[in-house]
Amino acid sequence: MADGGMRDPPSPQAAARFAPEFGQRVLLTVDTEEEFDWDAPFSRDGHGLAHVAAIPRFQRFCERIGAHPVYLVDWPIVRDPRACEIIGDAVRRGAAEVGVQLHPWVNPPFTEEVNAFNSFAGNLPRELEAAKFTMLRDAIEAAFGSAPLIYRAGRYGLGPHTGELLAASGIRIDTSVRALFDYSFQSGPDYSRHPLFPYWADPARRLLELPVTSVHAGLLRPIGRELQRLGARVPHALGAMARLGLLERIALTPEGVAVSEALRGIDLALDAGLPVLVLSFHSPSLAAGHTPYAASEAEVEALYDWFETVYAHFATRGVRSCTVADVLAASTR
Repeated sequence: MADGGMRDPPSPQAAARFAPEFGQRVLLTVDTEEEFDWDAPFSRDGHGLAHVAAIPRFQRFCERIGAHPVYLVDWPIVRDPRACEIIGDAVRRGAAEVGVQLHPWVNPPFTEEVNAFNSFAGNLPRELEAAKFTMLRDAIEAAFGSAPLIYRAGRYGLGPHTGELLAASGIRIDTSVRALFDYSFQSGPDYSRHPLFPYWADPARRLLELPVTSVHAGLLRPIGRELQRLGARVPHALGAMARLGLLERIALTPEGVAVSEALRGIDLALDAGLPVLVLSFHSPSLAAGHTPYAASEAEVEALYDWFETVYAHFATRGVRSCTVADVLAASTR
């Protein structure tokens, strides 16, 4: 692995394979986190947890439609007794799982300056990233009674030492890579060259990468990666290509992606043979007024409608939900 660690695209030999009986599955991940102003500078305080009261409804909904959410919890969530009881109940019943999501600006120890660069945990010094992660991981294990096996860096912020840290800490799956997205203009990672398919993130094959699913659609999809990198340098070029049906990037999330787009993206991913489709969204979107994607009650209801339609489509395609344990059991080295 090069100096960029998990920020570097893997070699073709790192591709993971799955047992044939696994088929094609869907994993629902929830960035379970505090509420904060997405347009304001990062801050250690000023956040809220009012939306936690909306999680029980979401959990009941998931159980009805056959979804198995993985709550990737961060420090403010794991320190909130109400959140731990709500999520812990679903975990104890086998209806959900928990994992780790590190937001370094609200996760102790607090020694770094709070700014955009340091909001990517992988940009922090090795010792500080490890200290923050270890405090969070241990708190999650204490709160929920079992060691978490899956991780997502907040803001998808992997770094040169993250893979080593995760593997040594017992994390078996990372899902921080957002394939086809580039955050380098914010001092974050560039995942525009990373594969959509799962792969082994370390030479010993102890850590499996499950990229958050995004696909290219449109007439120019076969050269989508090259066009996307070129288009990023030309104002409005990517938007124009999408309007003309030439190239469109579809992320599998209800936040900012219409259900019609998502269904096209799902079909493209399935037809390409992707073994695991990873959906994602932010837990504050479960209540109105906390994210740009759920500013009103109507938009919250639209999020539920999105999931209802998407999971009905999965059923027609023979795609079942999976758990972290299912993924680990089916992946072959």
